[in-house]
Amino acid sequence: MKVRTGIKWAAAVMLMVVLCFSVTVAVKGYGLYREAIDSVSLEDKVASIRAKENYTTFDQLPEIYVDAVLSVEDHRFYNHPGIDVIAIGRAVFNDIKAGSFVEGGSTVTQQLAKNMYFSQEKELVRKAAEVLVAFDLERNYSKNEILELYVNTIYYGNGYYCVKDASNGYFGKEPEDMTDYESTLLAGIPNAPSCYAPTVSQELAARRQQQVLDRLVKCGYFTEERALETMAVGSSR
Repeated sequence: MKVRTGIKWAAAVMLMVVLCFSVTVAVKGYGLYREAIDSVSLEDKVASIRAKENYTTFDQLPEIYVDAVLSVEDHRFYNHPGIDVIAIGRAVFNDIKAGSFVEGGSTVTQQLAKNMYFSQEKELVRKAAEVLVAFDLERNYSKNEILELYVNTIYYGNGYYCVKDASNGYFGKEPEDMTDYESTLLAGIPNAPSCYAPTVSQELAARRQQQVLDRLVKCGYFTEERALETMAVGSSR
């Protein structure tokens, strides 16, 4: 009986510790969020991104490129409110199992929020602030606008910080003119530009592209045949 009572007390103490920690993170996260928004409003941040010389609009993106990005980055993008509870749960489980941050679970909206206001470090307070900005983005902009802003703020390696610079730099063409092969190659780079940029390693870039194609097939955007044909283009170069 005493053992059971001790276990219950220990569990209660652990629960209180977790709750206190969560409240602390939430309060500090809100403070960081307010500091960011008060420093530069969301509207001003968006306007500055759209004012870039090489800004690319959503209708200038090939459909396959959009499908490829969402397949590997956020396949429930059009169905969540800015955060993906399923992805977060999976990430937390994997992080606990590994004993470190190995998976983020961030949506495209969260990644955009991070690119607009915060550092790239995986830190809980920053993540909390990032979620609040993501909710603001979802309230004020359409899904297509969010995705459009996202591809204009992510790093593609080789000094390219938007999709137009990357497509021009890697392929010598505008985003709307990218082929299936080029679109799927480019979609995989932002996950780890220092590894997957074709100027760094063509072998690793091809491996990542294969992962993108596998996701396209799994999500129903590509047939196996189309995926094989796309990769065959690369092997013939």
